[in-house]
Amino acid sequence: MREDFSQAAASYDEAAVLAREVGERMAERLDFIKIAPRRFADIGCATGDGVRELQRRYPEALPLAIDFARPMLQAVRARVPLMQRLRGRSPRLLNADVRALPLVANSLDLAWSNLVLHWLDDPLPAFGELHRTLAVGGLLTFAMLGPDTLKELRVAGATSLRRFADMHDVGDMLVAAGFADPVMDMDMITFEYRRPRRFLADQRHLGVRNGLLGRMAWRDWRRVFARWHGGATFEVVYGHAWKAEPRVAADGRAIVRFAR
Repeated sequence: MREDFSQAAASYDEAAVLAREVGERMAERLDFIKIAPRRFADIGCATGDGVRELQRRYPEALPLAIDFARPMLQAVRARVPLMQRLRGRSPRLLNADVRALPLVANSLDLAWSNLVLHWLDDPLPAFGELHRTLAVGGLLTFAMLGPDTLKELRVAGATSLRRFADMHDVGDMLVAAGFADPVMDMDMITFEYRRPRRFLADQRHLGVRNGLLGRMAWRDWRRVFARWHGGATFEVVYGHAWKAEPRVAADGRAIVRFAR
């Protein structure tokens, strides 16, 4: 999907209604969390809405914008205000995959990821990498698509849609990756489309059409769209989890702490 996302950089903002809405809801959740990060990263930053929101909230923190599609990072750079550039407050741009971040261990205090991790066939290695790069006491906050996404198309006969992990399975992955006490919840967000062509155009502009809809013969899609009434529901799974003090040393011995 790297090529699809790269080609979509110029059109992404035009269609990114869901990502903006989800980003706003993620930001609202931060209102209830006390954190003062020194370094934060927007993982899979696209054109940078998330990193800009985090810069607004945490102006003293070092911002990192990370994406595996270089044109997305170029779009982030193009949107940095002149005064921010002159003051040296532009986000640091990293072209990287979330499963192999070019960051030292324990270097982030906050990792944010909006509608990215569900594109991985197995998100567990990414959660492990995010755990590695977060400092003890650091926070991971993210949103992913859930299994009821585009349920209307499934009912209409679409058989090639991408399958997404259940909220409870994602929580289990967080625990397996070493995170403590993950908190999970979900929303359903529905859009109404008058024509299938508009829906397909939006997914193409986002760079996700093939990844989301999969491969199915056009004659089969015509039958699906003939039965489809225009609703497009996205199940959005939200999660946040903290990196706790380690309980086991690197050599496998248990760590015991004594409090006075």
